[in-house]
Amino acid sequence: MTETTLTATGRATTTELLVRVYRDALGIADLDEHSDFYENGGDSLTAFQVTARLEEALGVEVPVALVFAYPTPADLGDVVDTDLLQG
Repeated sequence: MTETTLTATGRATTTELLVRVYRDALGIADLDEHSDFYENGGDSLTAFQVTARLEEALGVEVPVALVFAYPTPADLGDVVDTDLLQG
């Protein structure tokens, strides 16, 4: 991922936001939407950092259990979009 793609409203997608959050929280610059949270050193404290940043950016509560159940930005982004933002 070299450039952030914007939606029609001019905002980055949830998955793109998650890629940036994962990169920052895990300290690995070359993560992409298919990078696994656990395989890249994620732990429970980092999962709480991820959900806190999502909650701040999106304005919805994101249960930390979702990071554990959906460990890639693509999978977690789909769930957040479907269940939390549109639900």
